[in-house]
Amino acid sequence: MPGMVLFGRRWAIASDDLVFPGFFELFLRVLWWLGILTLYAVHRDKLDCAGGRLGSYLIVLLLLLAVVICTVSAIVCVSMRGTICNPGPRKAMPKLLYVRLALFLPETVWASVGAVWVANDMQCDRTVMNGILATVVVSWIIIVSAAVTILVVFDPLGGKAPHPSAGPSHLDAQDRGQLLSGLQTAATSVWETRVKLLCCCVGSDVHARAAFSSSAELFSTYFSDTDLVPSDIAAGLALLHQQQDVGATQEPDEVASHCPGPSQEADLDAELENCQHFMQFAAAAYGWPLFVYRNPFTGLCRVGGDCCRSQAPEYDLVGGDQLHCHLGSILHTTGLQYRDFIHVSFHDKVYELPFLVALDHRKEAVVVAVRGTMSLQDILTDLSAESEPLDLACEVQDCSAHKEYRLVLVGHSLGAGAAALLALMLRDTHPELRCYAFSPPRGLLSKSLHEYSKSFVVSLVLGKDVIPRLSMPNLEDLKRRILRVIAHCNKPKYQILLHGCWYELFGGSPDNFPTELDGGEQEGLTQPLLGEQSLLTHWSPTYNCGDSPLESPKYPPLYPPGRIIHLEEDGAPGRLCDCSAARYRATWSHEARFSKILISPKMLTDHMPDVLLRALDSVVAARVPAQGGPGLASV
Repeated sequence: MPGMVLFGRRWAIASDDLVFPGFFELFLRVLWWLGILTLYAVHRDKLDCAGGRLGSYLIVLLLLLAVVICTVSAIVCVSMRGTICNPGPRKAMPKLLYVRLALFLPETVWASVGAVWVANDMQCDRTVMNGILATVVVSWIIIVSAAVTILVVFDPLGGKAPHPSAGPSHLDAQDRGQLLSGLQTAATSVWETRVKLLCCCVGSDVHARAAFSSSAELFSTYFSDTDLVPSDIAAGLALLHQQQDVGATQEPDEVASHCPGPSQEADLDAELENCQHFMQFAAAAYGWPLFVYRNPFTGLCRVGGDCCRSQAPEYDLVGGDQLHCHLGSILHTTGLQYRDFIHVSFHDKVYELPFLVALDHRKEAVVVAVRGTMSLQDILTDLSAESEPLDLACEVQDCSAHKEYRLVLVGHSLGAGAAALLALMLRDTHPELRCYAFSPPRGLLSKSLHEYSKSFVVSLVLGKDVIPRLSMPNLEDLKRRILRVIAHCNKPKYQILLHGCWYELFGGSPDNFPTELDGGEQEGLTQPLLGEQSLLTHWSPTYNCGDSPLESPKYPPLYPPGRIIHLEEDGAPGRLCDCSAARYRATWSHEARFSKILISPKMLTDHMPDVLLRALDSVVAARVPAQGGPGLASV
């Protein structure tokens, strides 16, 4: 539901978000209260020191804690009522929170008094003084934790944006547009400050400043037309995953009609073998961190000698910290020798990606491998979502070349996108060029460039990896689905989150969450439900799904590069706590299969290069004896 309004401003927390924090505080408070009561009952005769002040201190503390416990219990009970879009039963929450916040004043005063007495080192029983010290420490821990929580849920824009239900309907279109523009500018400024704080070590050159602005505009645009708190999004994702597993999602028409021809099926084994080979170069571009992660027990020992090298290499290396460690891991990963490398660069800046150029004698290729996301600079590059025209000479007529090693471009994640774009730029001068893009981002090419790249680019996607499905239209679609599912669910948020966590960790049958309220239940509502449109911050009565800022010409539909091989998990999807081996099936897939973000506990882990390597190795090993059959592979 929309964030609560307290002290005249909106906060990034809803009235149904206090169940779990309240239970946790109740647990601590009750234990604390019982401990103090035990201390008072057992050592009552020893509390007369210091003029009996310690006894009075404990009695007042017990009474104060009892009032706090009752207040927190009421907050938890009220927070459990209603649903995400039915906040009516929780209308008493602001008053309870005012009472709870007011109780912090006597708590702080009494904790300060206790701290002064402990500091004065009164001549009392040591056990009693240790008990008083423990109560003082616990008091200040809770007070500081409350202050940190308030800072976390503070919304810098909470005082600028009125509640959607109180929108400026009296304003004309021009004034309303000016107000929304002002709010958008303020939101962009806030997000830019946040990004700069998170990436304070990146620097402030012209590229970094441009990336800060681009990232801030993206975040402010994506969140500008919704009034949701983070827990609403988490609950929506949990519901979407269960809804996704209950019924099979209808495939787009392009997927239903897509049937790979015999030539493509015959080509699948060869391309899988090529992917397995060149994925080693894409993994090598990550340097020693990925190598040590893949080899936790022997990795450091195997690259340790190279890290200690002090002599300058005989080949062309450019920049980067721990260069010898990176190079040692690259040699171990690719199996090549020093003389096989033409150029290695680990310069790491915004819009500048580390890469390597090597001679692959086995495949008779010059391999250019571009590193994927591994630093804050890379993340800022990822978040630059704007598109721009690409001036290419795509019409290749009569081209010839000397018999020599062909050029192969490879990369994973961000590196896959960079490699695909570089392949498009070099295709005119290198007609034999090939590109292998592993887990590339979806929002990369226009439709025409996507079709053009099919002749020389092969993309590989594992399972439900979110990155090959990540684009601005897909994000907008995900936001709409979240709004729709939470607006129609009649379960309390804490139940949704509890069941969602269990479902993600251990699986089981999806809960039968109703998607609509029955007529009888609607009659018992204390106020009308907040519908999907009520969770949007646009106040215009003509607002519709096509008015989203993400659907502007600035963010046109973009597509993944080339033909796509999908390593799809066979059978029931695994869970985070599932130790059994996953089984994958390799197929050619249409890009429309990745036109929607799928929710899964593996949507992030399937993107990891080590996971992709293991899956690819097992799929290739399983298909070799099958001679092109549909074989299954376990990982």
